[in-house]
Amino acid sequence: MAWQIQCTASAPLISPPPSLKPKCLPPHSLVFTLPVARSSRFRSTHTPSPRPVAASLSTVESPTSADGLDDSSKTPLLEVKGLTAVIAETKQEILKGVNLVIHQGEIHAIMGKNGSGKSTFSKVLVGHPDYEVTGGSVVFKGENLLDMEPEERSLAGLFMSFQAPVEIPGVSNIDFLNMAYNARRKKLGEPELGPLEFYAYIYPKLDLVNMKTDFLNRNVNEGFSGGERKRNEILQLAVLGAELAILDEIDSGLDVDALRDVAKAVNGLLTPKNSVLMITHYRRLLEVIKPTCIHIMEDGRIIKTGDSSLAEVLEEKGYTAISAA
Repeated sequence: MAWQIQCTASAPLISPPPSLKPKCLPPHSLVFTLPVARSSRFRSTHTPSPRPVAASLSTVESPTSADGLDDSSKTPLLEVKGLTAVIAETKQEILKGVNLVIHQGEIHAIMGKNGSGKSTFSKVLVGHPDYEVTGGSVVFKGENLLDMEPEERSLAGLFMSFQAPVEIPGVSNIDFLNMAYNARRKKLGEPELGPLEFYAYIYPKLDLVNMKTDFLNRNVNEGFSGGERKRNEILQLAVLGAELAILDEIDSGLDVDALRDVAKAVNGLLTPKNSVLMITHYRRLLEVIKPTCIHIMEDGRIIKTGDSSLAEVLEEKGYTAISAA
């Protein structure tokens, strides 16, 4: 099941020294939720921004890309500035000023220790009711994301794959996906697809995630292995065609073959228009889905941004080396 950031990021709202300005790799090639009831638990005390946040406001700037075009020529997809958030029930602050910009066609990865705020950040983006936004701004496709309900964010093109997708007994995969896809088409002003039309649409996408057709008749995630659940998440992404996919530890619990299948599917969905934000602990995922940039999160902030060499430093020396840098 799923809910539905080139390369700038920083920890606090002040500009970092030049030494923290990373060189990033050029783009390599990239939640949905079913509409859900509006939750009274999700609250935001931020002051809405009257206009999109300019990419230049980000505190760590990317250099000119390999194609000779600087960031100003690229289209920002997601712009996060000074985002702070607390747990709604306890008011414990988790996010303490996150800054991040993702342009179209980029793949970003966030790494960090357990409890650093990675998953909380992703959940806040999709409007999870357990968290309350207390400051900052988030602009998605030029619109104020924080003013949208969770289902509105999904229909706008934001997708999130959870670490542990839940089961939906009594609802078949094909019915779930058909309803989800038609909700997205309706939002885009397109006619809905009937069962036969939808089957013709989804059938070729099964090969992308290495699934058989009988998979469609099974109830959503019921009795699925870990690998099947992750494949099902990517199938949802393939069907919905979201502009920004947030993959929260998509490699968790996968064996080598399943990881290869999932990575192949994600890479197959990449276009110059959509983007991916991956959250992971492991370098192995970054070897099969090549990121444009890697961000290190610590204590609710992004403290460092760089290329794939950051993952190598982490593997050899651990997070202590990054924190002390």
